[in-house]
Amino acid sequence: MTTEVRVPTLGESVTEATVATWFKKPGDVVAADEMLCELETDKVTVEVPSPAAGTLTEIVASEGTTVGVDALLANITEGATAAAPAPAANDAAPTAAAGKSVDVMVPSLGESVTEATVSSWFKKVGDAVAQDEMLCELETDKVSVEVPSPAAGVLAEIVAPEGSTVDASAKLAVIAAGAAGTVAAPAADMQSASTTAPAAGGKDVEDAPSAKKAMAEAGISRDAVTASGKDGRVMKEDVAKAIASATTAPAAASPQPTAMPRGPVNADDAGREERVKMTRLRQTIARRLKDAQNAAAILTTYNEVDMTETMALRKEYKELFEKKHGVKLGFMSFFTKACCHALKEVPEVNAEIDGTDIVYKNFVHMGIAAGTPQGLVVPVIRDADQMSFAEIEKAIAEKGKRARDGKLSMAEMQGGTFTISNGGVYGSLMSSPILNPPQSGILGMHKIQDRPMVINGEIKIRPMMYLALSYDHRIVDGKGAVTFLVRVKEALEDPRRLLMDL
Repeated sequence: MTTEVRVPTLGESVTEATVATWFKKPGDVVAADEMLCELETDKVTVEVPSPAAGTLTEIVASEGTTVGVDALLANITEGATAAAPAPAANDAAPTAAAGKSVDVMVPSLGESVTEATVSSWFKKVGDAVAQDEMLCELETDKVSVEVPSPAAGVLAEIVAPEGSTVDASAKLAVIAAGAAGTVAAPAADMQSASTTAPAAGGKDVEDAPSAKKAMAEAGISRDAVTASGKDGRVMKEDVAKAIASATTAPAAASPQPTAMPRGPVNADDAGREERVKMTRLRQTIARRLKDAQNAAAILTTYNEVDMTETMALRKEYKELFEKKHGVKLGFMSFFTKACCHALKEVPEVNAEIDGTDIVYKNFVHMGIAAGTPQGLVVPVIRDADQMSFAEIEKAIAEKGKRARDGKLSMAEMQGGTFTISNGGVYGSLMSSPILNPPQSGILGMHKIQDRPMVINGEIKIRPMMYLALSYDHRIVDGKGAVTFLVRVKEALEDPRRLLMDL
């Protein structure tokens, strides 16, 4: 029976790829899930596994060919009786049973994420593992990803130890499928072999066609490029990194503003300090916040809102709301609705700058900042302007829980057009939030505090909250920012305005 090998899903907004390298040729015997070829898109490199065991009878798309999603790459005739391919040099460690070796690969990390750091291994070499049992945890600059075992057996080799950085198509480990005993070779020897093997064969490996073209156009030699592809193969993104490095090198020689170095610390104090490496998430938060300050003209305008009517409405209907919708009625849905209402009137707060263009969004993808043990993340509620109070509350509760558990996917944190940050849950009375690029506005909520207010000539105690809108002054003028905040204030002080679209 003939089985077709087709182009897999390449990711959101990616419609075509280039066949970079074929690892097999017609007539070769292949095992199920063995890597046949490597595709290269403008974002990631994708390895294509064999859908069945058999013989590679025909290659339809040769190296250098551009193919679309689901295009036919090759044909395999199933039922070949030859033995599965012999293990590579770094897979040569013996196992207690003659089971098939299964590679543990980096799972999909999401759009625009090209690398991750191995933060923890839950198993060690020689441990028995069940299928789908968690082997290790990867940490990207946005989320943590747990990697399950693709098969039951024994962990024969750890290719990427803790602390190592791996790309989106890298191999993490090898499972001896079906093995019941302990692997004989020590882990250190196997990791050493895996480290040195690619270098030994790198000179005989054919670089990706797109990489060759890029090197020729840029006029740089292969020796100036650090290869990241399989067996030391140079990929297109490697050339781009080399070009960027060469461009920035002269600039790096000149004095640059850097973080102020630590002063001298006496021995007694040093002995009581603890030094912990910043996580990738924390490093990315730090970089993005500083980039936002450097790139945007951030200005903050303030106002205060009397929460009396919103609190009364919530108190009156919260039991009925929870009984009908199965979720509690909080303040975030009121603020989300109020912001969506205000963004219609002041659309530049919901826009972004792209070069010399302003991109206005005719929709609201609301980012709701959430604090987690790993750091601040911003899950996005898509089309919040089209949702009911109940739908908003359910979405906030579900994404908040996934954020705290570290289960948010990349797609759930991308594409936001405006952000709400609630520092009030931690007791903050006033703050100036920083923009979440490329967005042009972020609303800061704060603690509700009883304060004396003059109402119709009389002093009354009212539950007041300070509001802060940080905005990009390059696109949003002061009038628009103040108008936006006033509309939010009006909607919260008289929630009936939301129903009347006033």
